Amino acid sequence: MHLAPRALRRAVAVATTALLATALGCAPQPEGKAADTPSGSAANTCAKGKLATKTSGKLTIATDEPAYEPWFKDDKPASGEGFESAVAYAVAKQLGYDKSAVVWQSVPFNKAFAPGEKTFDFDINQVSISDERKKAVDFSSGYYDVRQAVIALKGTKAAEAKSVADLKGLKLGAQVGTTSLGYIEDVVKPTQQAAAYAKNDQAKSALKNGQVDAIVVDLPTAFYITAAEVTDATIVGQFENQGGTPEQFGLVLDKGSAITACVTAAVDTLREDGTLAELEQQWLSDAVDAPVLK
Repeated sequence: MHLAPRALRRAVAVATTALLATALGCAPQPEGKAADTPSGSAANTCAKGKLATKTSGKLTIATDEPAYEPWFKDDKPASGEGFESAVAYAVAKQLGYDKSAVVWQSVPFNKAFAPGEKTFDFDINQVSISDERKKAVDFSSGYYDVRQAVIALKGTKAAEAKSVADLKGLKLGAQVGTTSLGYIEDVVKPTQQAAAYAKNDQAKSALKNGQVDAIVVDLPTAFYITAAEVTDATIVGQFENQGGTPEQFGLVLDKGSAITACVTAAVDTLREDGTLAELEQQWLSDAVDAPVLK
């Protein structure tokens, strides 16, 4: 069907306008305009000091109470002393929050990675990264590679153990919900049911009182306990890591948290620039090699 000249001119004009609009829509935009438009990119969501935190302008960090050494010093998470306190502030600095913008919160160990919305931005409390825990929470990348160790009172049968098999007939204990307890149940598989305690303090008391033959904790904690808290105890040995990937502590965040990628990037930067290694040397230097239980 032929179009009348006027109609034809109108059709050409419309088509030309559409082509121009398409061309403009595909053309590169000036940098200033692009920066004004939120894109959801990591650069925007991780803007220094402007993360989508629980409280605007503040970074809320949680840990358990009491806060044990060598991870924290004198049960004062806000001091910046102790490995995890120092790591927390280093991460905060990477995210653009100075010490005055950090708010500390007390959260029980088990509650930190239980299902449900969190009241903190991230938790730092020797929480090992695991697939099971990832079902309920997010983790940053690991900030510390850790092994589990066995502590027993000096002069006891447990203190003479040289292998995992030597531990099987013993009464062993650990804090509930920890990989320490998991190593007892899954690696040692003792003939007696393991004793699970709400706090490490209770496990230490049980050891001192003879209610258990030995307890399992992470290696740095084992060195501190035997050096400063239960001085008549000794480190029997450490377990080999299970599988190809070392056990790592990670920062715990809400499942699907908007800042997980930002926190992970901060931890990765601290690892790459040597900060984590320096802090480990400063605060965990006593955690040298212990005999390996095979």
